[in-house]
Amino acid sequence: MPMNLPPNSMKRLFIISNRLPIQLVRQESTVQLLESAGGLATALKSYLQAQDRSSFEPEEVVWVGNADFSRELWEEFQQSKRSTGTFKIEPLWLDDDVNDGFYNGLSNSTIWPLFHYFPSFAEFKEPNWQAYQQANTVFADRLAELYQPDDVLWVQDYHLMLLPAMLRERCPEATIGFFLHIPFPSFEVYRMLPNRWREGLLQGMLGADLIGFHTNDYVQHFEKSVQRLLGIESKLRFVQIPNRPVRVDLFPISIDYDRFNSSYRLPGVVAEREAIHQQLQGNKLLFSVDRLDYTKGVLNRLQGYEKFLENHPEWHGKINFVMVVVPSRSEITSYGERKQMIEENIGRINGRFATVSWQPLVYQYRSLSFEQLCAYYTACDVALITPIRDGMNLVAKEFIASRQDEQGVLILSEVAGAAAELGEALLINPTDRVGMALAIEEALSMPVKTQAERIKRMQTRIRDYDVVQWADDFLTQLFNAKAQQNQWEVRLLNVALRKELMDNYQKAQKRLLLLDYDGTLVPFAKFPDLARPSERVIELLSELANVPQNRIVIISGRDKKTLENWFGSLSIQLVAEHGAAVRLPDGNWQENPEAFLPEWRSNIQQAMNLAVQRCPGTFVEEKTHSLAWHYRNTGADLGFAQSRELIDTLHGLTGHQLQVIDGNKVVEVRVTGVDKGSVASRLASDDQYDFILAIGDDRTDEDMFRTLADRAITIKVGQQKTLARYSLPDTGAVLSFLQRFTSMDTPPNVELTPNPHLASA
Repeated sequence: MPMNLPPNSMKRLFIISNRLPIQLVRQESTVQLLESAGGLATALKSYLQAQDRSSFEPEEVVWVGNADFSRELWEEFQQSKRSTGTFKIEPLWLDDDVNDGFYNGLSNSTIWPLFHYFPSFAEFKEPNWQAYQQANTVFADRLAELYQPDDVLWVQDYHLMLLPAMLRERCPEATIGFFLHIPFPSFEVYRMLPNRWREGLLQGMLGADLIGFHTNDYVQHFEKSVQRLLGIESKLRFVQIPNRPVRVDLFPISIDYDRFNSSYRLPGVVAEREAIHQQLQGNKLLFSVDRLDYTKGVLNRLQGYEKFLENHPEWHGKINFVMVVVPSRSEITSYGERKQMIEENIGRINGRFATVSWQPLVYQYRSLSFEQLCAYYTACDVALITPIRDGMNLVAKEFIASRQDEQGVLILSEVAGAAAELGEALLINPTDRVGMALAIEEALSMPVKTQAERIKRMQTRIRDYDVVQWADDFLTQLFNAKAQQNQWEVRLLNVALRKELMDNYQKAQKRLLLLDYDGTLVPFAKFPDLARPSERVIELLSELANVPQNRIVIISGRDKKTLENWFGSLSIQLVAEHGAAVRLPDGNWQENPEAFLPEWRSNIQQAMNLAVQRCPGTFVEEKTHSLAWHYRNTGADLGFAQSRELIDTLHGLTGHQLQVIDGNKVVEVRVTGVDKGSVASRLASDDQYDFILAIGDDRTDEDMFRTLADRAITIKVGQQKTLARYSLPDTGAVLSFLQRFTSMDTPPNVELTPNPHLASA
């Protein structure tokens, strides 16, 4: 649920991007400031000007970015004491070599092509990675100097993917958001990055409290990469990293709808539109506008138009295609080569089809003013927007918003992010020249009524989630994510409760400590045999067991042979296979008679073996009283899907006498009635204990938490929903917590989380 945050709940809003929203140019004897017309700057300016619709009123908005003007020019401008416009500007200057490796190198010659599914264009040069790290460090150091409590830091885009973690290190309590404006690729593409780079970028992004993407596909790709490369699970769009959850969600960026819609009747737009119509002399107009980039599909678009002209000679002389290409990244060699290829193809097509009185393609290599752009949007019959891959593509939304006359047809690439919102457009595969030609034919023959119906539906969607709503939604969810972290985060118990906890421990004459093993005392390992207890664990258990008032019990799903081998020399009690066997104080094992059920294994093992064959990396663990299928070492998606299928199969085989346990990366079958809750209850009833502590991490431990809820201190390891009253983040925190009990005179400075999601029994 959205939080009802009061206005001015943030002190300052920092927008952090590679580029600043201004330029400084010298005109005669003065330095002039020009505000950028770029998408992000325009979007955020619109948001800040719509305070009647936004939930936040920052005291100041500070934009931090890499300056493309000199220090001297900036100092001269500052001396004039003129305003920098909507934003307070904090420029940074990178060394030329660093900037080249950072911007032209890793950002635009590695991340950009790879994330847009052009791996053959990507370069993997170590100096560029080093420059990228150095540039992000410069940003982090400067922001750490500027940061004050209650500031909000909003990091933008692929140039600064390392920055959130760097900021978290320097400003641990900061509220940090990160938004990626380009696609996040599938895991199979992302993994092509060198190991250190791909893990570093993910860890960098996870320094944020909220990570935003344009589409649900990008969210899922990111979550899968985090799971496969970092081994961190995502649940309900939260990535659970130590000490805090990171929210991951989709926020499809939009436009200033009213600005484009109202442009239809602006005098400058009307005049430009009339001039275009006069030049067309009744011809139909196709229009496209793109920044020069290989991801925009310009060559494929030309091929599709050429195919249309081949198939439809009846349209010769009756249609014109105005293609505008906006200059971009001319310093990168591949972009200059792309421009040459585009111009050669335009010349070839015009040479093939043009006549003395008709030119099928009109090519412009330049930028357009706002009035010129909107004039083309509102004059054209068809907008042809066909990128090979695009994070969103705001041109498509601008075209739809500008059509106050509710006419015109949008042909849109199905792999543009905007396609998820603009389903009424004619969606095409941008590499299918035949399909594109057919779409052009359909668009030109579409009835006006149908055009209006489609346009109106898309306009409603864009108007309802415009750029103001986008920015407000992101910032609202950023504060929500921070609030949820505050509920989950590991915090010190208040002094009174800490004193009460230790007083109870010290005063108690009979103490019972029930400890799970895997995921509680030791981290999970790829294979069960590798999760052996460390020297620290053995020493800690020995010290606790040597206190006469203490009864230490390891209550585990492990088999008795393994527990005996690891802990047999200690004066502690062992419970194997969730209660199927208990080692008595005299060292002998007592089997639970309820755990015996004759001839139940055959069908169960057959089903599990089949799952192993279908799911590489999984294996079956045979225990005395149970069977377990482990899928920790296989792909997350495949393992989870196979586990659901196996559970369904096992439910059909087990009946009421056997229980199927859906554990932590394991599916286990055991006899019904044999669980940690039952054995914990019996152990707690053995004596008049005046201090009981139970710690565990798994779903099987919830049985223990349930039965001991009213008489024990229960602690969950991890951040999942639980019946336990408190939580600790990981096994290291558990050992530190228990270590405090070995010092009887020093109250433990224990960090526990009061559980905000205490489930009902």
